[in-house]
Amino acid sequence: MRATVHEKLVAGQLATDPECGPLCGAFEILGPNGYWLRIICSGEDGSGWEHVSVSTKRRAPNWREMAFVKGLFWKDDECVVQYHPPKSKHVNIHPYCLHLWRCVGTEFPMPPIFMV
Repeated sequence: MRATVHEKLVAGQLATDPECGPLCGAFEILGPNGYWLRIICSGEDGSGWEHVSVSTKRRAPNWREMAFVKGLFWKDDECVVQYHPPKSKHVNIHPYCLHLWRCVGTEFPMPPIFMV
């Protein structure tokens, strides 16, 4: 994950533990469309994955906002995905939250460029 200066939440229910490091925690950042984005991220923790969740108060984040967040936490040449799991494995804790994932330590498979 890219090291970037963020506005960490330091008080309240989602306050970031000061010992978690610069790439983990909860953040509130003004997005490119002028809406506040609430972001929770975790760097690679031995699971083989990096993860960022993005939410707003009244709607799901849109493409521009998700691309903005991708650029905050990952390099331009890194592949990051948003999964749509089978319904039997779907978890919905927040109705306006989307997630980005990156597999660490391996080349992530992608379709041929003409299909993307």
